[in-house]
Amino acid sequence: MKAAIDEAKKSLGTGGIPIGSVLVKGGEIIGRGHNKRVQENNPVMHAETDALHNAGRIGSYRNTVLYSTLMPCYFCAGAAVQFGISKVVVGESKTFTGARKFMEDHGITVVDLNLPECIEMMEKFINENPKLWQEDIGEL
Repeated sequence: MKAAIDEAKKSLGTGGIPIGSVLVKGGEIIGRGHNKRVQENNPVMHAETDALHNAGRIGSYRNTVLYSTLMPCYFCAGAAVQFGISKVVVGESKTFTGARKFMEDHGITVVDLNLPECIEMMEKFINENPKLWQEDIGEL
């Protein structure tokens, strides 16, 4: 999760939304990413999709674990389901409940660590950037 948090901080440091993700296979990080919707003016470059993009084609995604600092939205949860990712570990879901039930209903094990560092980072961002956050979660 530390690598995902580092990715979230990288996004924040470049003017983006502080959400980070890594994809792990066999205990090794094979893809890293962070939310780049703002930086790349790209509505689909969420942290999880960026990590998948950076992992590239790996054949089967079964037995991979997707770490994200925030509970994935339905878009990213759909990608996890589509590719057969086995487990999703999240830093928190307090600031955004996301699509946990959807992933679990499709056989993905979801673990919410409820990490104060992730909660505080998102709460601060949301308080300072409410309009950008509303845009990101489709509530603008």
